[in-house]
Amino acid sequence: MDVIGALTESNIPRNYWSDLKRKLKQEGSQLHENIVQLKMKAQDGKLRETDTLDTKGILRLIESVPRPKAEPFKVWLASLGSDRIDEVLIQK
Repeated sequence: MDVIGALTESNIPRNYWSDLKRKLKQEGSQLHENIVQLKMKAQDGKLRETDTLDTKGILRLIESVPRPKAEPFKVWLASLGSDRIDEVLIQK
């Protein structure tokens, strides 16, 4: 929810996330398969099941968000990927 809120500036990030999750599931995205629900402390102090992703999942999530605020992150990820490929090629 935090990532979606930051990247979309949606008034209701929960709805955006719900719609995106549904779309990912319909597309058969592996990202949807990697969502794990953990009990985390909510604002009301109670433990509530919350969707979570590991680091790789968060990076894939960023790639899935078609919003202008996500673009700088996507460019950064592409640059890192390119640099890594270059490093591997140089080592060979």
